[in-house]
Amino acid sequence: MENQPDDQPRRQASNDPLKNTAEKSKSFVQYSGIAFQMLGTIGLGVWVGLKLDEWQQNPRHIWTIVLSLTAIGASLYLFIKQLTR
Repeated sequence: MENQPDDQPRRQASNDPLKNTAEKSKSFVQYSGIAFQMLGTIGLGVWVGLKLDEWQQNPRHIWTIVLSLTAIGASLYLFIKQLTR
């Protein structure tokens, strides 16, 4: 391994405040996007369930419950899948 001259100090990534800020911003944007995707998926499941219950005139909101739980499961699956990438 070659030694660097003493007059040129090494820059470490952990000491660079701009790089740390950029990494934090990237993480924040990524997780915010995942949260909005989950919110949209669950909201769509509830909305479709409500419309189906209204259309079928169900006294109990069976479709709303089934589709909202399905949407929660699907959004958790997508969340875990995106985290492992």
